[in-house]
Amino acid sequence: MQEGILEKVFHLKENGTTVRTELMAGLTTFMTMAYILAVNPSILSVTGMDKGALLTVTALASCIATLMMAAFANYPFALSAGMGLNAYFAFTVVKQMGYSWEMALAAVFVEGVIFIVMSLTNIRQAIFNTIPLSMKQAVSVGIGLFIALIGLFNAHVIVANPATKIALFSFKQSLLDGTFHSVGITVVLSLIGILATGIMMAKNIKGNILWGILLTWLLGVVCELTGLYVPNPKLGLFSVLPDFSAGVASFLPADPSPIFLKLDLSRAASLDFLVV
Repeated sequence: MQEGILEKVFHLKENGTTVRTELMAGLTTFMTMAYILAVNPSILSVTGMDKGALLTVTALASCIATLMMAAFANYPFALSAGMGLNAYFAFTVVKQMGYSWEMALAAVFVEGVIFIVMSLTNIRQAIFNTIPLSMKQAVSVGIGLFIALIGLFNAHVIVANPATKIALFSFKQSLLDGTFHSVGITVVLSLIGILATGIMMAKNIKGNILWGILLTWLLGVVCELTGLYVPNPKLGLFSVLPDFSAGVASFLPADPSPIFLKLDLSRAASLDFLVV
């Protein structure tokens, strides 16, 4: 009965697939994309947005967008937060340009409405087709390098340097200033995670990014339990151990109200808003 409904809605036989195939493909896709649930809140929270609320809305937005793709386009595409836009939102618009996250959120909303209108009228596709292939590829590479740089900074693998702007983390200096068991171990774990993820990607292991995150977290738990890693909240390095002190509430989604509909459209007609 259920297969009949799915066949009627999604035309599985016509597309040369089965329910089992789609379930396995869906699970594989989830394993590949699940890291976004951790990374997106981590990036956006630097703006002052509530991290728990960000996790909830990231999951909800991904779910709604994917269901809409299935219902209206009948395509097996999973949709979630863009890793380029969130980094631009947090580190360029808010941190560097100094705009509030509420205003930036409103700008993203207006941009989304404009893109929907452009997509419905095929204007977006026409603009996209005029961009040279080399520029499209360069933009993708540039966004990837931008995200990689942010990740390396957050992991302290790269640090600020007054002379050269950026420099590699110094383990020798961390031993001298007593931060090896906090910052130093964080760098070691990050490098292990990057290496492990890279190997799994080369081996074409499904869900490689998620497995890399889980492996790094497990190693972090071991390091904290053995005293090798010592949290330092002043440096933004917190405990990696799960906190179940809230009981059942620990397993419930965080309240999204701190960021829900917090759009600041008061400056929508200003030049600043247009720049964003």
